[in-house]
Amino acid sequence: MHIRSYVDADLDRLIDLTIDTFGPFYEESFRPLVGELIFTRQHGDWRGDYRRQVPGLHDPAAHKYVAVAEHDDVLAGYVAWHLDLARRQATVELLAVAREHRRTTVATALCEHAFAAMRAEGAQYVEIGTGGDAFHAPARAFYESLGCVQLPVAVYFREL
Repeated sequence: MHIRSYVDADLDRLIDLTIDTFGPFYEESFRPLVGELIFTRQHGDWRGDYRRQVPGLHDPAAHKYVAVAEHDDVLAGYVAWHLDLARRQATVELLAVAREHRRTTVATALCEHAFAAMRAEGAQYVEIGTGGDAFHAPARAFYESLGCVQLPVAVYFREL
């Protein structure tokens, strides 16, 4: 596996991977949980949201970075993060790993790569968010395996 910095030619593959990674959450978890009205208002255009978000993830002048993992010249995953230098804090925006590379060393290698880059820029801690639902259970277990501490948060929705 090889980890490298994002290049513009990666964009379409990253968008596709992001949609493939998080599609089951939106369609099989979030939609049935909250119903059509809330789903439509909150994330009805989730694919379009990612098509708009992913191109802005890498902007080194704004302390926003993407690292890409490749295995045999095939995209295995990526991690995107940004830094708040004044607070000496970093945030992982997105971590996506291709299905065939999940539960391997790809996610760990990507996070360790990002953590090293964060430290090199002066960050003292990192924030990583994920969901509390069953879909995100593997992500929670993974982040805890990296030594992250979960902050219990509850978010509620209700149709009016």
